[in-house]
Amino acid sequence: MIRPSQPQLQRRPIRAIPLSVRVIPNVDAGLAAQLGLRPGIRSIGLLTSTIDDVGYTAMDEATKKAAVEVVYAKSFYAGSSHASGPLSGEFIGMIGGASPAEVTSGLEAAVELMRSGACFYALNAEGTHAYYAHVISRTGSYLSGIAHISEGEPLAYLIAPPLEAVCGLDAALKAADVRLCTFYGPPTETNFAGGLLTGSQSACMAAAEAFAEVVTEIAGKPIKL
Repeated sequence: MIRPSQPQLQRRPIRAIPLSVRVIPNVDAGLAAQLGLRPGIRSIGLLTSTIDDVGYTAMDEATKKAAVEVVYAKSFYAGSSHASGPLSGEFIGMIGGASPAEVTSGLEAAVELMRSGACFYALNAEGTHAYYAHVISRTGSYLSGIAHISEGEPLAYLIAPPLEAVCGLDAALKAADVRLCTFYGPPTETNFAGGLLTGSQSACMAAAEAFAEVVTEIAGKPIKL
């Protein structure tokens, strides 16, 4: 996670909280058809969390640590503050595999990433102003597919509130030899914005640093003419 060097604003980690986790060992054929599961996928694992972008990153991590694939991943509208229930959060992800053991291993990897890996950073004491500038050195099958890159390539996952994100992306693209693979134009389901950038690992790091610096600068001085 990229933390800019500017000292004037508080930047504390905001970690995604896994709210509910379950394994369906032998999914019903009718449900499997609706989910579009490939033949051979008999088990699915479900996870909800308080933060969607970390959830997507966690799903990708699961594909690197177990023989699973992401079969469903969605953000909930308006975010955790307006969740439909105490276990809903703002994200639901599902992974599928041939056995409950594989699915369980994937879920364990996803939960571990949420607890000690990728996270947002708060720019104010209330935690209401935050950004995500996470560099994945080696993508799994899920995010590489979303970004339309080869599996295993580096990726900078950059998310912030709408104006900050657009300015931050422009800075990130100018700061390093990276290209914008996927643009999340404002507003997303959770009213943020951002994108996925690829390049060498060092270029992705430089791009993420530039993104974080611009987001932080705007937070400190919102109106600049």
